[in-house]
Amino acid sequence: MVKNKAKKFRRGSGTLLHISSLPSSYGIGDFGPGACRFVDFLATAGQTYWQILPLSPTMSVYGNSPYSSDSAFAINPLFVSPDLFVQEGWLTEDDLSPVPAWPDNRVHYEAVEQYKSAVLHKVFARFKETGLEQAAYRSFCCENAAWLDPYAEFEVLKEHFAGQVWSQWPEELRTRQPEALNDVRAEFQDELERIKLWQFLAWKQWSSLKNYCLKKGVSLIGDIPIYVNYDSSDVWSNPHIFQLDANAVPVYVAGVPPDYFSKTGQRWGNPVYNWDALQQDRFRWWVERVRHMLKFFDVIRIDHFRGLVAFWRIPAQEKTAINGEWVPVPTDAFFETLAREFPGISIIAEDLGIITDDVKEKMQALGFPGMKVLIFAFGEDIEIHPYIPENYSDRCVAYTGTHDNNTVQGWYLEDAGRKEKENLKKYFSEIDEKQLHWQMIGAVMRSKADLAIFPLQDFLGLGPEGRMNVPGTSSGNWTWRVSPEYLTPELADLIFQYVQSSHRTPVPLR
Repeated sequence: MVKNKAKKFRRGSGTLLHISSLPSSYGIGDFGPGACRFVDFLATAGQTYWQILPLSPTMSVYGNSPYSSDSAFAINPLFVSPDLFVQEGWLTEDDLSPVPAWPDNRVHYEAVEQYKSAVLHKVFARFKETGLEQAAYRSFCCENAAWLDPYAEFEVLKEHFAGQVWSQWPEELRTRQPEALNDVRAEFQDELERIKLWQFLAWKQWSSLKNYCLKKGVSLIGDIPIYVNYDSSDVWSNPHIFQLDANAVPVYVAGVPPDYFSKTGQRWGNPVYNWDALQQDRFRWWVERVRHMLKFFDVIRIDHFRGLVAFWRIPAQEKTAINGEWVPVPTDAFFETLAREFPGISIIAEDLGIITDDVKEKMQALGFPGMKVLIFAFGEDIEIHPYIPENYSDRCVAYTGTHDNNTVQGWYLEDAGRKEKENLKKYFSEIDEKQLHWQMIGAVMRSKADLAIFPLQDFLGLGPEGRMNVPGTSSGNWTWRVSPEYLTPELADLIFQYVQSSHRTPVPLR
């Protein structure tokens, strides 16, 4: 077993905000000027980390969740910046007109998709006319062919078959017969190139933003959802690493068992991995996935980390998660492989919920910090609760809340019961309801936790209107955006005061 190989975080503070929530003129946050201004704000506020959600393409059929995508490798084309296209000579200002009058505080995905798609089609037409950045594009396609080619083919075929699940395609395409794929490449050459170009441009813009973060002393934390969607290029092109039957249909699906919060558990429906096949292949798919993510981020948060120790496997025909079973994962071999490939990799293990001793032992041995969420701490005995700041160890990442929870103010107004409010008053002695978010921020800041991360909504003191996601619901999520006038010098200065007083001040840039 690899022991304590993970690099320890330097004491610091960071902000949680997804790209879609950034200010921009085009209905959704993007990699353009608004993102750079946000990085400036973070640097001024003494924030050394920016945590974002997965960059993966989103789909309306899955409620536009960044955790439900048709690719674990691709970037959401909605995040490209039209302003950067103009700056780089791809388009003119006239090409962007008319720009709809978007609301500042919400993403309307369907309208944004229509607008961005039209802009991106103009960019592709310009590429065909001029050959702009042809060499860089070809190099990108070559370096990323292992995932990019199947992704482009998958997208083209999904459109061709009117959105049908890939397992319903003709057998020669479902099973990726070489001759059939050659026919696809010949027939849909332009469409394939368009999809690849969009990925190249998204990667180019993201790389520029990442470099800007580096210059400003801001490290990036990215999220890896442990599972992938069945109807994805990942499963279509790698069926052998998932537990599928002879017709390429899942035999088992993922979820978690019944607990205090759910009598029937959670049946997520994602296909589960065939870990025997993965191990025989030296975990190649996972290694390439992590390698790809490390091009994007400085630190990786693995969602549902416990599924890399043992996972809850549910027979696909079951309607709930009740009749499942725990299946062990070759954890030691897996992380030994990652340690060899990526020495000193920085990983945060999402360990929220009921975590068994075997998972805790693996995290301890690997040196991966887990998560502590303050708003979860007040329903029980606060003297011994592991999420109370006085009980944190240094090797953890502490949050007021996450993207799946209400804001601090929203939690107090809507979710906290009598016991929670009594414990809250007991902990803080006195509560100023209007300033509760700063009391909670201060408690997390002062804790021993190496990293303290705060949703931007909590820095802003927003109520339930600032919530990003309500798990178990399928609409109205992932739409919140910050209005640019909220990111004031006064707010940055106030955050910096908390950072400084809790000794989380960043090292000055040379």
